[in-house]
Amino acid sequence: MKHVVVIGTGGTIASRWQGAGYAAEAAGHEVLAAGAVPEGVEVNVRDLFTVNSSRLTSAHQLELLRTVHEVLADPAVDGVVVTHGTDTMEESAFLLDLHHDDRRPVVLTGAQLPLDAVDGDAAGNLYDALLTAATGEGIGVVIAFGGFVHAARGTVKAHTLDVQAFADPSGRPLGRVKFGEIAWGAPRPRAAALPLPDAGAGAPRVDVVMHHVDADPLLFEAALGAGAQGIVLVGTGAGNATPDFVAAVRRAVDAGVLVAVSTRVAAGPVAPLYTGGGAVDLAAAGGVLTGTLRAGQARIAVLAALLSAEGPEERAAALRRIIATAEDRTPAVA
Repeated sequence: MKHVVVIGTGGTIASRWQGAGYAAEAAGHEVLAAGAVPEGVEVNVRDLFTVNSSRLTSAHQLELLRTVHEVLADPAVDGVVVTHGTDTMEESAFLLDLHHDDRRPVVLTGAQLPLDAVDGDAAGNLYDALLTAATGEGIGVVIAFGGFVHAARGTVKAHTLDVQAFADPSGRPLGRVKFGEIAWGAPRPRAAALPLPDAGAGAPRVDVVMHHVDADPLLFEAALGAGAQGIVLVGTGAGNATPDFVAAVRRAVDAGVLVAVSTRVAAGPVAPLYTGGGAVDLAAAGGVLTGTLRAGQARIAVLAALLSAEGPEERAAALRRIIATAEDRTPAVA
C-alpha cells in the first residue's frame, strides 16, 4: 500500500458557483470524493488554505514549501499531491522544485472546470496525480494535468480554458498517462536543491515589468521606488528593450537590486544577440538572462536567489546557477 498525502490549497478544482462566478470553497476531502483513488493507494488529506490561485502571495507559497517538507519528513509518506489553482501553478511548482531534494515525487494538479461541473476534469486529473505520486521516483516536482506529466521547470499555463492547460513551449512532457499507467520519457537533469528558507524569513518584493512599443522605464523605476529587491524585465524577441532600459537596469544593479531578463515570446531562450538596448547591453548592465524561464518562473528564480544568498554579487551568482541548470529540451514523450 502506497501512502500519499494530498495538500489542498484551493483553485478551480475546489470551486463552486457563487451566483456571479466561481470561487474556491471546497475542503480537500470533498475534492478527493469527486473521483476514484488508484488501487493500492491510501490517501490522507491536509487542508492548507482555500483560495483562487490568482490571489496567492509569496507568503502562501513559502507556507506551502515548508508544509511539503514537513510532510516528507515522515518516512511512511511515499508521495505528495498538491491541489492548486491553474493561474499560478507554474510558479508554485517551480518554487517547490528548486528546494526539492527527495526521491519521492511532489505532484501538483488542478482543474479547468469547477468541482460540480458535469463531465469536469477534476476527477481525472486527481487520479493521474495520485498515480504519479504513488509510482514516480526521482522525478522532482511535476504537474499532472490533462493526461500528461510535466516537469515543473519550463512548464506554463498555455491555454486559458482548454482542459489541456499546460505545456512546456520549449520542450515536451515527462510522461503520459494511458489506461491507468504512465509511459515515461527520458528523465530531465535537475539542479542541486536550494536550502529551505529560514522559518522567519519574509518574502522580498519582486516585480515584473514588460517592454513593448513606446515603453519607457517609468514602471521599472516605480518598482524600484516601491522597494523591489528584484525585478524581471520581460523583453521582446530574444530579450531586448531600449537604451533607456539599459540605463535603468544599470542603476538598479548598482543599487543592489537583482534584475533578470526574460522574454514575452512563448518559446526559445533569451539570448545575447542584439545591442542598441538588446540583451547584449542588458547583460552588460548586470541583468541576468533567464534562458527558457518565462516571466512567472523567472520571478520565482529571483525570489529564490534573494532568499538563498546575502549580498548583490552572491545573489546574482545564485540566480545564474538556477538558470544555468542543464535542461533536456529534446522530445521526451510523443
